Amino acid sequence: MIKLLSHLSHIEIYATDLEKSIRYYEEQVGLRVVERTDEKVFLRCWGDYYAYSVVLVKGDEPGMVSMAWRTSSAEALDEAARRIDATEYAGTWKDAGEGIGRSYLFTGPYGHTMQLFWDVELYKAEGEFASTYPDRPSKRSDRGIAPRQLDHVTIAASDVKGFAKWYNEVLGFRIMAFADFENPEVTFFGVLTTNEKSHDLGILLDASDRPGRIHHYAFWLDTQAELARAADLLIENGTPMEFGPGVHGIGEQDYLYFREASGLRIEVNTGGYRNYVPDWQPNRWTPELGANDQYRNRELPQSMLEAFPPAAAPTATEQGLVPGSEAELIKAAAIKSPASLD
Repeated sequence: MIKLLSHLSHIEIYATDLEKSIRYYEEQVGLRVVERTDEKVFLRCWGDYYAYSVVLVKGDEPGMVSMAWRTSSAEALDEAARRIDATEYAGTWKDAGEGIGRSYLFTGPYGHTMQLFWDVELYKAEGEFASTYPDRPSKRSDRGIAPRQLDHVTIAASDVKGFAKWYNEVLGFRIMAFADFENPEVTFFGVLTTNEKSHDLGILLDASDRPGRIHHYAFWLDTQAELARAADLLIENGTPMEFGPGVHGIGEQDYLYFREASGLRIEVNTGGYRNYVPDWQPNRWTPELGANDQYRNRELPQSMLEAFPPAAAPTATEQGLVPGSEAELIKAAAIKSPASLD
């Protein structure tokens, strides 16, 4: 199969208080508003190569509207659409607009909406935002934590291996790793990638009955020093740290989790390895091996089981389950879809 997808382009999320969210993303996260319509607000990281990284839409609950991925070519876009149309999750074509060419929009087997596109203009800032470095789309920002670019999305689904198999077979995501419990045998986390990163799409086991949920999305910072600075700045400005700073075992990235103005979880990360092996086979991790916490000495807060929109039943995390959540998640994992990997 030809390489279909290139990378994550942007994410569209709900904001329960649009004006408050705009201020938060500008002042604390350090994104810049580049366009605003009656329905949406478009913000960008200083280092992303396209016009925007995050789109805010007014909503009653925090959650994800869609995630957008650029394909590797115009032919790859058509092939991806053909492959999806051959499943029961056929999507629709959308005319050019919002800075990209025609795109294909579909909702996959676990309720997550994905937008695929090829045509897009590379962003090049002018005036006060122009960079002196030719390869940079805009000048490095010093506002807020100032992430360089959007990094990944981690969603919640009722069947981790089933999700991974579908997106691997239909769209060519490489399956990089799974995290399991041994007794009983439960897969609670998985990571997929479209490129050399350890992951640009994560999957967490979800015991709820709400499809299409998101656990967090992440921005990239250049260095560990910038991540430590981010924690300092956020705390000084009233945003507590939910989890971290620390280092993940899977991927080996330094991480930090916090909540934005609508309550949605954001991660900032840096470091990690690159994997170029085309026929890579996913390794199996357990919490004891340090799947989430490389140093195996951090206690996961109960709040990290929450995904969005809210639901009564819990979601797993990269570190696994926490006391009091096991029964519901294990029960949910036992009812596996036919798509599950063996």
